[in-house]
Amino acid sequence: MEHGFAVESTDLYDLAPVKAEHHVPLALQSCHTAIVDGYVIEGHVPAAEIERLLAQRLDIVGIAVAGMPIGSPGMEVQGAAAQPFDVIAWDAQGKANVFASYPK
Repeated sequence: MEHGFAVESTDLYDLAPVKAEHHVPLALQSCHTAIVDGYVIEGHVPAAEIERLLAQRLDIVGIAVAGMPIGSPGMEVQGAAAQPFDVIAWDAQGKANVFASYPK
C-alpha cells in the first residue's frame, strides 16, 4: 500500500483489449494499465501526479507515461542517467496535452 494506494493486480497475457476498452491512445500505451477512481493511469506515472489528478478531479480520461523511460517510477537503473519524460493527459475526444514534465 505504497503512497496510500491499495492495489489489486491482475496479470493478463494481452492488454490490448483493456487499453481499447479504456480508450488509451496508441501513442500513449505502455506496459501497465490501472484504473484509479475512474481515471486510466497508463505506464510508469509518478504517484505525485496521480495524487494531483485525484485532487483536481479534471475532466479527462487519464494520464500516461508512454514507453518505459529510465528514471520513471519502477524504471530506476543504478548507474544509468534518468531520461526526461512527460506525463500526458488525454480527454474523451483523444486530445492530449502535457500534464507534467520530468527533465533529467
